[in-house]
Amino acid sequence: MIKESKPITLAEVKELLKNAETDKAKAVLDFIKKFTKLNATEAIKLKQTLMELNIAKLKERDIVKLIDFKPEDIEDIRKIFAGSGFSLDQDEITKILGVLKQTK
Repeated sequence: MIKESKPITLAEVKELLKNAETDKAKAVLDFIKKFTKLNATEAIKLKQTLMELNIAKLKERDIVKLIDFKPEDIEDIRKIFAGSGFSLDQDEITKILGVLKQTK
């Protein structure tokens, strides 16, 4: 039974699966390693920093998307949130990109 649902980054999943023993878990871990260079600690710190921007439109699941995709420009951010029912203004996007560019 699922008691709680919380969005987590690929880096956090990678940490949870690092001692995986099953073939399925190992396959997932191998797949994730191809897409994220961050470790769980870096991802959690980045998530906190993005949350501290206090952009009311962004929910935790949106911040996780930003961390996982690591957009590099305005258009990338707009593509991530296309169809989400909200849009970010130029100032919000600039703040987000500033934080993301500070990480590896």
